[in-house]
Amino acid sequence: MQCAAATVLIIALTTPVVAQEANGDAEEGEAIFDRQCAFCHVIQDEEGEVIAGRDGGSGPNLFGVIGSAPGSRYDEFAYSDSLVAYGETGVTWGVANLVSFVQNPTGHLRDALEDSGARSDMSYKLRGEQDALDIQAYLARFAVEKTAPEGETGTSAAENDVSGANHSEKP
Repeated sequence: MQCAAATVLIIALTTPVVAQEANGDAEEGEAIFDRQCAFCHVIQDEEGEVIAGRDGGSGPNLFGVIGSAPGSRYDEFAYSDSLVAYGETGVTWGVANLVSFVQNPTGHLRDALEDSGARSDMSYKLRGEQDALDIQAYLARFAVEKTAPEGETGTSAAENDVSGANHSEKP
């Protein structure tokens, strides 16, 4: 009985910390984006207004990336074959897979595709999970509404898929 009580106590004491770690801070994500992502990426809305970053050309525009299929958002960008293949599996960018990807792009694709030859063109890695969560929270601000079939109400990509819960890839 004491063992069960101790287990419950440990869970109760650690659960709030875990829940806090699962949340990103969009304000901190903006600062991280400016320091670490803006050289290669831009966030430019559909009207052409640059919200953040500069179009260095080496990374795609990240406007609307949350909720979209990997490697599919901008036809004019040359995504890696592995990233396109990942998107073709039916996944969309959400919390779990984006956080994993930005910490180890090639490793994430290799695990998700179960292909040791898969490669990402993004060589930069965020060093910590909290930074990755913060970046995801920041990018979620720029999720765009998906077009709903006639007669159905649209939901924003952020509402639809920021949890990462509907992904078939490995965590």
